[in-house]
Amino acid sequence: MKKNHRHTLFASICFILLSGTILFGCGQASTQTSLQQKKFDRFLNSCFREYAAENTVTLHFKLSNPSAYGIKTPVSPTYGDLSSDTLKKNCSRSKELLQKLYTFPTSNLTKKQKLTWQIFQDYLNESIMNEKYILYSSPLGTNGLQSEIPVTLSEYRLDNEKDVKDYLSLVNQVPELFTQILDFEQERRNAGIISPSFVISDTIDQIDQFLNASEENNLLIQSFEERLAEVESLSKDQKASYIANNRLLVTDKVFPAYKSLKTSLQTYINESKNTSSKERLCEYKNGQDYYKFLLISNVGTDFSPEDCITILESQLKNTVKDISSLTTKNKDLYTEYLSATPALSAPKEIMNTLKNDSLIDFPEIKNISCQLKNVPDALSGTSACAFYLVPPIDSTKDNIIYINKSRVDSNELFSTLAHEGYPGHLYQTNYFLTTNPSPLRTFLHCAGYDEGWGTYAQLYSYNFIEFKNVDEQTTKQLRQLYRDNDLLSLSLSSLSDLYVNYKNYDENALANYLQTYGIDKDGAQKLYRYVIENPTTYLSYSIGCYELDQLKQTMADSLGKAFKISDFHEAVLNVGSCNFSILRQEIEKETEILSNVS
Repeated sequence: MKKNHRHTLFASICFILLSGTILFGCGQASTQTSLQQKKFDRFLNSCFREYAAENTVTLHFKLSNPSAYGIKTPVSPTYGDLSSDTLKKNCSRSKELLQKLYTFPTSNLTKKQKLTWQIFQDYLNESIMNEKYILYSSPLGTNGLQSEIPVTLSEYRLDNEKDVKDYLSLVNQVPELFTQILDFEQERRNAGIISPSFVISDTIDQIDQFLNASEENNLLIQSFEERLAEVESLSKDQKASYIANNRLLVTDKVFPAYKSLKTSLQTYINESKNTSSKERLCEYKNGQDYYKFLLISNVGTDFSPEDCITILESQLKNTVKDISSLTTKNKDLYTEYLSATPALSAPKEIMNTLKNDSLIDFPEIKNISCQLKNVPDALSGTSACAFYLVPPIDSTKDNIIYINKSRVDSNELFSTLAHEGYPGHLYQTNYFLTTNPSPLRTFLHCAGYDEGWGTYAQLYSYNFIEFKNVDEQTTKQLRQLYRDNDLLSLSLSSLSDLYVNYKNYDENALANYLQTYGIDKDGAQKLYRYVIENPTTYLSYSIGCYELDQLKQTMADSLGKAFKISDFHEAVLNVGSCNFSILRQEIEKETEILSNVS
């Protein structure tokens, strides 16, 4: 406008009219944009309600007050339908939701909404892709539903009488749930995807552990009575009646259901002697393609299996080299490593120390309560070393970390609680909720981000660990040796997964490879069986952590002296769980902002 200096009355009037039109137009556009944003939020919330109300267990563990989110609690409690037909319908539903998502142009959305749009798109695409692989995942094994159900039911909140009745209804439905498991497993077998006999044997062993526990020590009896005692709205007579009802259901419904499941599985073992001897994922039709899909969907990485092998072999080589360097500088370091005792041994004390130490390099969050529990003896033989139970998103009172005392020794407790607690899963989960995300984001998880962060936190925690009667210099060396030992173990486990499930190493080939690193045949067999049951699980930890380290290094290189590790941590935490392509994009944006500020 300044190029034309002829300022006539006509020009002025035209300018005023034009300006008025533009301002009106902008106001209309702004209103339209605001409406689109509100409409998008309504869409996300409707998807959240749909996912949350899928079954009683999901709803109960996701929300403590469903009505506040516009969700009506189902009249009849249910575990949901586990059939392949229902899973296929879910894939079809994802196609419908994806088309609805595409009706929202990202140009009309806020920054936070655009991120949710991307992550939801990624989630739906993976759900659609999963349709052809539905039968490749078994509900059995050491991490199968038969082991999850007792823990899930033992942690089912009892806030009122309705919760008690719903819980008892779910206990009563365990036989039907196991029937669904067997139907699904039979469908897998009919399709030629037969679980190896050792997977079935491991499942039977776990069933035996559950059944062999005395009635008084049974998880479903003991935990129910402890939780019921806290329900103040019930009278003594009501509680006594519910206790008797629960005991009857456990003995007359649950125990027979586990015994029946065991009998059916023993039949599978006998049948397997005359059927397929396939074990490794790559032996099945499209098995390698499924493995690649798991890298995308579970690990969240763009790296190919070949890329992962190169990365992990390099990491393994560097770790071995570092261990050699440390033990060369200090000839007594390995002896110190074997004899060193961490200064802290009490779990609560360790958690408090980690919480306070995390304030140095991680953003502060307040008012998080946490219970530390031991894995029940009936499940300790096959349960993980530790695990964190995510609380309902509308409650911060129910954070629970389970520790398996039979698998975690005193030297590992510090890093284990760092992984599960501060600054690991518990911290990351609760921090993300403080960013006020769309509730739907709590369903859109990437295992690579989650476990990568947990592993990153675990390795980072060695900066804080102290030892009894150890000087400062040796403490620094021990911290690095502890870190290297974790990396060595994780690299070997992840490479074993890749070599077995993608490169088709049999048990002998894997044993020969691992022998180079001092792992005997017994250890090789356990690892061989674990990776077959849980393909790409180890890579969620190793590649997930590697991806985070690469992002950290890239940010540090870009910012130079202005780089602060706390800025990196905050950036990753603010984005929340997603694949690494999206996370990389967001970290690059944050790096640019920090670069301009500095």
